[in-house]
Amino acid sequence: MIKRAVKAGKVTIGGGSPVSVQSMTNTDTADIAATTAQLRALEAAGCDIARLAVRDNRDVEACRAYVDEFDMPLVADIQFDYRLAVACADIGFSKVRFNPGNTSAAGVRELAAACKANGCPIRIGINGGSLEKDIKAKYGGVTAHGLAESAIRTVRLLERESFSDIVISVKASDVRLTVDAYTELDKLCGYPLHIGVTESGAGTDAIIKSAVGIGGLLLGGIGDTVRVSLTGDPVREVEAGRSILRAVGLDRNYVEVVSCPTCARCFYDLESLVHRCKKLTEGVKKPLKIAVMGCVVNGPGEASDADAGIAGGKDKAVLFRKGIVMRTLPVAEAEEEFLKTVEELVRE
Repeated sequence: MIKRAVKAGKVTIGGGSPVSVQSMTNTDTADIAATTAQLRALEAAGCDIARLAVRDNRDVEACRAYVDEFDMPLVADIQFDYRLAVACADIGFSKVRFNPGNTSAAGVRELAAACKANGCPIRIGINGGSLEKDIKAKYGGVTAHGLAESAIRTVRLLERESFSDIVISVKASDVRLTVDAYTELDKLCGYPLHIGVTESGAGTDAIIKSAVGIGGLLLGGIGDTVRVSLTGDPVREVEAGRSILRAVGLDRNYVEVVSCPTCARCFYDLESLVHRCKKLTEGVKKPLKIAVMGCVVNGPGEASDADAGIAGGKDKAVLFRKGIVMRTLPVAEAEEEFLKTVEELVRE
């Protein structure tokens, strides 16, 4: 379902717009030098929208500098004091996120008035760890039904204030619970959804956990903006988010290097060649597919859509394009010819 379009600065969320990638700073928000440096790093990595935790008025004052400095939309993350969210809307944030489990109904109404006056969207950030007590009691704990109900309850409160620039998230650290909650919520409302698996952890396990949850939702047509929550450098979140969008086919503006896992039929240093290809194509925003295959048994066939490909043999290798074998050369010569072709494609 195509969701309502919500404008956060220069980025449109929903309305059939491309899925955007978000991240969040983990520097001290009041440390202007450190936070500015991290925001610049996120922007350079391809972050579409960046979020900052705002804990007190000191943070609000520091955020004036970021709002003035960055063209990248910035989101204020408020957990408890709705008055900080009001202040952030007033100083020009592109969006504010608040947690209804920690906010009174009166606070939500005041926030809606401030955001309406400033043209500032609101993200309703439902979190499994701070779900309202009455909903937890109703469902016997944190459930997909409960997360969705919490979101809709807050949506109705904002709608009663004639506020509709709304984005919703219903995150949990459990992948199945998260997917089920978003699937249910997707059927209940037409507002754009910010998707992610919260507290996913660090390293490879966390990236896989996020990729399964986020990727599964995106493949089902659910999700308008994403955040991969990882412990550590937030630039890694952006990189992982971009990789997920590419894996599900929502971002094709890059060079894809595919390679086979190799077996006893592979007689050349395929892994080294793959790394050389990746280095040549790193950061290139061009829809190209490069294939490095281990043998000619089915290499050209499996990678028949590749713009350039190589399949090695014991003494020789074939070069192919779009499944058609172009040349057969000794392995070393074929490798160099292949890399030259890749360079030419990148430059075209």
